[in-house]
Amino acid sequence: MKFNIKSENTDAPIYDARQLGTGKMFLLGLQHTFAMFGATVLVPLLTGLSVSTTLLMAGLGTLIFHFMTKGQIPAFLGSSFAFLGGYAAVAPLVDGQPNTEMLPYACGGVVVAGLLYLIVAGLVKAVGAARVMRFFPPVVTGPIIISIGLILAPSAISNCETNWPLALVALFTVIICNIWGRGMIKIIPIMLGILVSYVVAVVTGNVDFSGVQATLDQGLVGGIVAIPLSTSNFAKFDISAILTIAPLALATMMEHVGDVSAIGATVEKNFIKDPGLHRTLLGDGIATIFAALFGGPANTTYGENTGVLALSRVYDPAVVRIAAVVAVILSFFPAFAELVRSVPSAIIGGVSLILYGMISAIGVRNVVEHKVDFTKSRNLIIAAVILVCALGFNFSAAGGISFMVAGTQITLSGLAIASLSGILLNAILPGNDYQFDAEQ
Repeated sequence: MKFNIKSENTDAPIYDARQLGTGKMFLLGLQHTFAMFGATVLVPLLTGLSVSTTLLMAGLGTLIFHFMTKGQIPAFLGSSFAFLGGYAAVAPLVDGQPNTEMLPYACGGVVVAGLLYLIVAGLVKAVGAARVMRFFPPVVTGPIIISIGLILAPSAISNCETNWPLALVALFTVIICNIWGRGMIKIIPIMLGILVSYVVAVVTGNVDFSGVQATLDQGLVGGIVAIPLSTSNFAKFDISAILTIAPLALATMMEHVGDVSAIGATVEKNFIKDPGLHRTLLGDGIATIFAALFGGPANTTYGENTGVLALSRVYDPAVVRIAAVVAVILSFFPAFAELVRSVPSAIIGGVSLILYGMISAIGVRNVVEHKVDFTKSRNLIIAAVILVCALGFNFSAAGGISFMVAGTQITLSGLAIASLSGILLNAILPGNDYQFDAEQ
């Protein structure tokens, strides 16, 4: 195992960030908070859920996940986009406003989806990870990881297009700090990219402070400080909402395997073996149940934070837990949350341009390091189908495949379709010689 690395090689990964000191660890945690913030608050904005509750549950969900996985995995759990279709079906916005009557029932469906995670976690524990992972060899997980980054890529470009000069300032600040920076500058390039470009945005008049001002105008209680929970948003249960939303968990669990594989490939550790796939599923499921019960969106491991790991090369899970605590604290301060939200989307785009590319690069590395033989037709076919399904269906007019089950419409995302296709092809095509190595 690799701990307390203090060599002259500034590219050496750091597995124990305590050597950097408390102040620097906090900055690293804050960097992860910035990375997850934009996507995490976007889900409540699209669904009508509370932003403050979402931040609270993202932080607490991350801490729950770390507890269930023995504190070994540097993963941050933010709002899941995979359930947006379910929310839209059960609780569509009314004239752009939250559907306060139906949102609790949508949350109830997410609670049941989280329970499915627990059932599958028990199954994995019973039959063993080796049997399960035979369905997820590198020829499947590698292209899925690649697809995760590529699917996110257009959102980075869309954000950049709102103001390319700002996006380029953020992009080049990250590159300069990471390539030529020394010491702490080298390992917090994302945070520095955001801060430098934000200062430029303020000077050039490209920051909208109206949200911050509106929050401050509400006064100390309710504006500056507020309880991030409301009993009116707590989960309620309805069989129709459950049948609409709960089946989506079958798709997100496959994405979960890809995310855990991506994090493991990044930090060069086998998290499927230790702490075990059953524990990661259990952590994700319990975090989702807890969040939805109190009116928050489903939780999921975040690719943005995986990109931060790859770029900073600081792999200590304690740093991510600091980010989780910061998210919890922010949930009680709407004004500060609005300040972070005031960061122009172009800046987020410039930073994301690198982060999302890092995810795809990790997928390529996963395939290369496991020596997937692409001279075999079966491997080429599996990878080809995964990539085309993930991108093709995701960017199609429908955004996936929809079908009816017991009178309820179910929609599978492009990534879910790709995962299913890759798993099925790997299972039925001859020549599957993959053996899961528990010591790898």
